[in-house]
Amino acid sequence: MDLCHVPATREKGWYLALMAPNVKGPNYAWLDPSRLYCHPQGLQDCVADLLQPFQGDAIDMVAGIDAMGFILGAAAAASLRKGFLAIGKAGHLCVPTEAQPYRDYSGREKVMELRTDAVSPGLRVLLVDQWVETGGTMRAAIELVERLGGVVAGVAAICMENSEGGRWIQERYKCSHCVPPRLQPRFDQHR
Repeated sequence: MDLCHVPATREKGWYLALMAPNVKGPNYAWLDPSRLYCHPQGLQDCVADLLQPFQGDAIDMVAGIDAMGFILGAAAAASLRKGFLAIGKAGHLCVPTEAQPYRDYSGREKVMELRTDAVSPGLRVLLVDQWVETGGTMRAAIELVERLGGVVAGVAAICMENSEGGRWIQERYKCSHCVPPRLQPRFDQHR
């Protein structure tokens, strides 16, 4: 892995080539972006591309979704100079929380939670995750923020697949992702 190479021409999404395919089977996502996060320019360009549609928008806080969304969310929050809220799997916080059940991309039933004192009515939250496949995880995060009176200022992910859940989110919220239109069918079909 060459963490120093930066292409002479950096088109939106150039860093997607840094992701590695799944070699461990169906219990894992089909691509692993962790190598992208190791590449300094790749991570910077990915975050810049995710945030570009929100330039000038009112955003009070960035929330990242457990677990890989924590990486992108924290990087986005630092770039915007905003606070970061972790929305995680239930059972890890020792403070009052709000919980929401959901089904993840693999079809497993899970529960997500966030601390109740972090979101106040009217707080504008940018939700960030690594990937939106079926939309179940992101919809649970949206439900939690809105239940506490927050406003979803936008949704950002490396990829938002053209699934029923992905379309539901894109029809209702301002969204940003890094996959160029010419590559979207390949990502939707997991090839």
